Amino acid sequence: MAKAMTVKEALAKLEEKSGEKVSESKAIKLYGQVPPIEKMDASLSILINCEKLSMSTNCIGKIANLNGLNNLKILSLGRNNIKSFNGLEVVAGTLEELWISYNLIETLKGIESMKKLRVLYMSNNLVKEWGEFSRLANLPCLADLVFVGNPLEEKQSAQGIWMDEASKRLPNLRKLDGTPIIKQEVDEADGES
Repeated sequence: MAKAMTVKEALAKLEEKSGEKVSESKAIKLYGQVPPIEKMDASLSILINCEKLSMSTNCIGKIANLNGLNNLKILSLGRNNIKSFNGLEVVAGTLEELWISYNLIETLKGIESMKKLRVLYMSNNLVKEWGEFSRLANLPCLADLVFVGNPLEEKQSAQGIWMDEASKRLPNLRKLDGTPIIKQEVDEADGES
């Protein structure tokens, strides 16, 4: 089997192909590398201007080495082998969107630090419990969530209660699994005569 590509090698390849310095780029695309990237290594620290980092469709096992990415707003890590949110806390002050579908995440421990997160796409992971899902209520800016394909969503959807139950637990949510959430507003004036 081919040796995994390092981030350093992928960045050099990207620089050669684009003719631009990766340290100056706002968007870095390292998705679908052949051979795949397995580790988020310390080479990422040179991406000081990066606002969007795409590392989907690789074989990354854990989130690491994001310190130094002080401008990171969008992180795309879908279709990897990631099991937890550990490692994200270093970008908690800037990260607004996390795309992490098709991974192996069972627990949402650590997501609470992501206070600026507006968009979370985490379909097709392994979250089974409402207790884990409820951690998302600690994200004050979360407006758009894709959670379809997690065991919790599949079970609740089969019972016909997913949308109601999920939106009840996350009252600030505006979109769930691509569907806008329409809230019934109680008109305070109705009770007065």
